[in-house]
Amino acid sequence: MDVEAHLAQMEQLLAEARPVPLSASVMVNRRDFDEVIAQLRENLPEELRQSRWIIKERDEILAGAQREAQQIIADAEAERERMLSDTEVVRAARREAERIIEEAREQARTLRLEAEDYVDSKLANFEIVLQKTMAAVERGREQLRGRMASDDLATDDLGHEGEQEPDAAPERTLYDHEAGGR
Repeated sequence: MDVEAHLAQMEQLLAEARPVPLSASVMVNRRDFDEVIAQLRENLPEELRQSRWIIKERDEILAGAQREAQQIIADAEAERERMLSDTEVVRAARREAERIIEEAREQARTLRLEAEDYVDSKLANFEIVLQKTMAAVERGREQLRGRMASDDLATDDLGHEGEQEPDAAPERTLYDHEAGGR
Protein backbone atom coordinates (compact mmCIF):
# COMPACT_ATOMS: atom_id res chain seq x y z
CA MET A 1 0.00 0.00 0.00
CA ASP A 2 1.43 3.39 -0.92
CA VAL A 3 1.60 6.53 1.20
CA GLU A 4 -1.52 8.09 -0.30
CA ALA A 5 -3.56 4.95 0.42
CA HIS A 6 -2.45 5.10 4.07
CA LEU A 7 -3.43 8.74 4.28
CA ALA A 8 -6.81 7.94 2.73
CA GLN A 9 -7.26 5.19 5.30
CA MET A 10 -6.46 7.67 8.10
CA GLU A 11 -8.96 10.13 6.65
CA GLN A 12 -11.57 7.38 6.54
CA LEU A 13 -10.91 6.48 10.18
CA LEU A 14 -11.43 10.13 11.11
CA ALA A 15 -14.55 10.43 8.95
CA GLU A 16 -16.10 7.32 10.52
CA ALA A 17 -15.11 8.26 14.08
CA ARG A 18 -17.86 8.94 16.61
CA PRO A 19 -18.13 12.54 17.71
CA VAL A 20 -17.65 13.40 21.37
CA PRO A 21 -20.80 15.12 22.67
CA LEU A 22 -20.56 18.87 23.18
CA SER A 23 -17.10 19.16 21.62
CA ALA A 24 -15.38 19.31 18.26
CA SER A 25 -13.46 16.12 19.04
CA VAL A 26 -14.00 12.61 17.75
CA MET A 27 -13.16 9.24 19.24
CA VAL A 28 -10.81 7.18 17.08
CA ASN A 29 -9.77 3.61 17.72
CA ARG A 30 -6.16 4.08 18.75
CA ARG A 31 -5.07 0.59 17.64
CA ASP A 32 -6.47 1.10 14.11
CA PHE A 33 -4.86 4.52 13.83
CA ASP A 34 -1.52 3.25 15.19
CA GLU A 35 -1.53 0.43 12.62
CA VAL A 36 -2.03 2.85 9.76
CA ILE A 37 0.75 5.11 11.05
CA ALA A 38 3.11 2.13 11.43
CA GLN A 39 2.40 1.04 7.85
CA LEU A 40 2.96 4.59 6.65
CA ARG A 41 6.33 4.70 8.39
CA GLU A 42 7.29 1.41 6.75
CA ASN A 43 6.58 2.89 3.30
CA LEU A 44 8.44 6.18 3.75
CA PRO A 45 11.86 4.66 4.46
CA GLU A 46 11.64 2.63 1.23
CA GLU A 47 11.31 5.83 -0.79
CA LEU A 48 14.19 7.35 1.13
CA ARG A 49 16.29 4.23 0.49
CA GLN A 50 15.48 4.57 -3.20
CA SER A 51 16.71 8.15 -3.27
CA ARG A 52 19.96 7.14 -1.53
CA TRP A 53 20.35 4.30 -4.05
CA ILE A 54 19.87 6.75 -6.93
CA ILE A 55 22.56 9.05 -5.58
CA LYS A 56 24.93 6.09 -5.09
CA GLU A 57 24.19 4.91 -8.61
CA ARG A 58 24.94 8.40 -9.96
CA ASP A 59 28.28 8.45 -8.15
CA GLU A 60 29.17 5.03 -9.58
CA ILE A 61 28.24 6.13 -13.10
CA LEU A 62 30.34 9.29 -12.74
CA ALA A 63 33.29 7.30 -11.37
CA GLY A 64 33.01 4.81 -14.25
CA ALA A 65 32.87 7.62 -16.77
CA GLN A 66 35.95 9.20 -15.20
CA ARG A 67 37.85 5.89 -15.30
CA GLU A 68 36.84 5.37 -18.92
CA ALA A 69 37.93 8.89 -19.83
CA GLN A 70 41.30 8.39 -18.11
CA GLN A 71 41.79 5.10 -19.95
CA ILE A 72 40.97 6.73 -23.28
CA ILE A 73 43.42 9.55 -22.53
CA ALA A 74 46.12 7.06 -21.50
CA ASP A 75 45.51 5.08 -24.70
CA ALA A 76 45.73 8.26 -26.75
CA GLU A 77 49.00 9.27 -25.12
CA ALA A 78 50.44 5.81 -25.69
CA GLU A 79 49.41 5.99 -29.32
CA ARG A 80 51.01 9.42 -29.65
CA GLU A 81 54.32 8.15 -28.21
CA ARG A 82 54.31 5.26 -30.64
CA MET A 83 53.84 7.57 -33.60
CA LEU A 84 56.77 9.89 -32.74
CA SER A 85 59.07 8.31 -35.32
CA ASP A 86 58.85 10.84 -38.15
CA THR A 87 58.10 14.60 -38.22
CA GLU A 88 55.11 14.36 -40.56
CA VAL A 89 53.94 11.29 -38.71
CA VAL A 90 54.53 13.16 -35.47
CA ARG A 91 52.31 16.09 -36.56
CA ALA A 92 49.60 13.74 -37.70
CA ALA A 93 49.91 11.80 -34.47
CA ARG A 94 49.60 14.93 -32.39
CA ARG A 95 46.47 15.99 -34.26
CA GLU A 96 45.00 12.51 -33.86
CA ALA A 97 45.96 12.39 -30.17
CA GLU A 98 44.38 15.76 -29.56
CA ARG A 99 41.27 14.66 -31.42
CA ILE A 100 41.08 11.46 -29.35
CA ILE A 101 41.65 13.36 -26.12
CA GLU A 102 38.98 15.89 -27.04
CA GLU A 103 36.64 13.06 -28.00
CA ALA A 104 37.35 11.35 -24.68
CA ARG A 105 36.63 14.55 -22.79
CA GLU A 106 33.41 15.02 -24.73
CA GLN A 107 32.35 11.44 -24.03
CA ALA A 108 33.14 11.88 -20.33
CA ARG A 109 31.18 15.15 -20.25
CA THR A 110 28.24 13.51 -22.05
CA LEU A 111 28.25 10.54 -19.68
CA ARG A 112 28.38 12.87 -16.68
CA LEU A 113 25.50 15.00 -17.99
CA GLU A 114 23.40 11.92 -18.76
CA ALA A 115 24.05 10.55 -15.28
CA GLU A 116 23.09 13.88 -13.70
CA ASP A 117 19.91 14.06 -15.84
CA TYR A 118 18.99 10.52 -14.78
CA VAL A 119 19.50 11.28 -11.10
CA ASP A 120 17.65 14.59 -11.43
CA SER A 121 14.63 12.86 -12.99
CA LYS A 122 14.57 10.25 -10.21
CA LEU A 123 14.82 12.96 -7.55
CA ALA A 124 12.06 14.94 -9.32
CA ASN A 125 9.81 11.87 -9.19
CA PHE A 126 10.59 11.46 -5.51
CA GLU A 127 9.82 15.17 -4.96
CA ILE A 128 6.43 14.73 -6.67
CA VAL A 129 5.61 11.78 -4.41
CA LEU A 130 6.55 13.82 -1.35
CA GLN A 131 4.50 16.82 -2.58
CA LYS A 132 1.46 14.59 -3.10
CA THR A 133 1.95 13.18 0.37
CA MET A 134 2.18 16.65 1.87
CA ALA A 135 -0.92 17.76 -0.08
CA ALA A 136 -2.86 14.74 1.17
CA VAL A 137 -1.80 15.47 4.76
CA GLU A 138 -2.80 19.12 4.34
CA ARG A 139 -6.20 18.14 2.90
CA GLY A 140 -6.74 15.80 5.83
CA ARG A 141 -5.85 18.51 8.29
CA GLU A 142 -8.13 21.00 6.51
CA GLN A 143 -10.98 18.50 6.60
CA LEU A 144 -10.36 17.94 10.28
CA ARG A 145 -10.32 21.69 10.93
CA GLY A 146 -13.49 22.05 8.86
CA ARG A 147 -15.27 19.41 10.91
CA MET A 148 -14.13 21.06 14.11
CA ALA A 149 -15.41 24.45 12.90
CA SER A 150 -18.74 23.02 11.74
CA ASP A 151 -19.16 21.26 15.10
CA ASP A 152 -18.54 24.61 16.84
CA LEU A 153 -21.10 26.34 14.59
CA ALA A 154 -23.66 23.58 15.21
CA THR A 155 -23.27 24.01 18.96
CA ASP A 156 -23.66 27.80 18.66
CA ASP A 157 -26.80 27.40 16.49
CA LEU A 158 -28.52 25.33 19.21
CA GLY A 159 -28.56 28.25 21.57
CA HIS A 160 -26.55 29.12 24.60
CA GLU A 161 -25.06 25.64 25.01
CA GLY A 162 -21.69 26.69 23.59
CA GLU A 163 -21.45 29.91 25.62
CA GLN A 164 -19.50 30.09 28.83
CA GLU A 165 -19.45 32.59 31.56
CA PRO A 166 -16.41 34.89 31.40
CA ASP A 167 -15.08 33.44 34.68
CA ALA A 168 -15.88 29.81 33.76
CA ALA A 169 -13.06 27.33 33.24
CA PRO A 170 -12.13 26.70 29.59
CA GLU A 171 -13.85 23.74 27.92
CA ARG A 172 -11.81 20.55 28.20
CA THR A 173 -11.21 18.60 25.02
CA LEU A 174 -10.96 14.84 24.60
CA TYR A 175 -7.20 15.25 24.48
CA ASP A 176 -7.25 17.10 27.81
CA HIS A 177 -9.24 14.27 29.35
CA GLU A 178 -6.88 11.55 28.03
CA ALA A 179 -3.80 13.50 29.07
CA GLY A 180 -5.03 13.79 32.65
CA GLY A 181 -6.45 17.30 32.39
CA ARG A 182 -3.15 19.05 31.69
